[in-house]
Amino acid sequence: MAKRKIVEIDQSKCNGCGLCVPSCAEGAIQIIDGKAKLVADIYCDGLGACLGECPQDAITIIEREANPFDEEAAMQQVARMKATQAQDTTSAAASCPGSAHSGSSCPGSRAQSLPIAATGIPTGGHACGCETQDASAGEATSQLGNWPVQLQLVPPNAPFLQEADLLLVADCVPFALPDFHQRLLRHRPVVIGCPKLDDTNSYVEKLAAILTASNIKSLTVVHMEVPCCTGLLRIAEAARQVSGLKTPLEDVTVSIRGRIV
Repeated sequence: MAKRKIVEIDQSKCNGCGLCVPSCAEGAIQIIDGKAKLVADIYCDGLGACLGECPQDAITIIEREANPFDEEAAMQQVARMKATQAQDTTSAAASCPGSAHSGSSCPGSRAQSLPIAATGIPTGGHACGCETQDASAGEATSQLGNWPVQLQLVPPNAPFLQEADLLLVADCVPFALPDFHQRLLRHRPVVIGCPKLDDTNSYVEKLAAILTASNIKSLTVVHMEVPCCTGLLRIAEAARQVSGLKTPLEDVTVSIRGRIV
């Protein structure tokens, strides 16, 4: 072993978003138990290509005693990772879990802002204060401006969250509310979840982290009228309490017949 430059990952800062993984050509970094970790010293060349990809500034280059970089071993590691990814892709039963739910990073969970196509001219408003558009203006287009949307997969300080008016939506709402995209989603990032089936404690922690890291301007909770779905509002209230912030909170309830009540 010799003293050399090598990557160090601050586990207290890492949120497991996985953005650093594809930037490491040697396969030295993987998501393990929800955190980015250096798999082995011999895979890291110490050049720091992953530094600019971390939104949490959790990755630094330090000098310490470490085994020398082994390029051949690193390439073998990359080959193993590619083989595993190919096997997962071609498997009929394979799913694409996010980094928070598995031991590897999923490219489909990479945070990104999406371009929004124009869809006509706003012609009026609703009781909730949101604009609608003239249906004759043309075919409706998606107003989704961010990816991913599942609360557990969204990095707390993703660029699309910064100082945003955030929607926290029960995942049944878009199926019930026919004009969800135009009525509520326009110009807002969205995160979704199910308060009945998912881990509410982890939702509170993640939402609190988002409120703290992204300086959210307002939070609108949209849930179904059924009693179990109101748990989403309690999650939002608990997250505000955990964060210590007084982020403005609005409650929107949708009936199972697709009306805002």
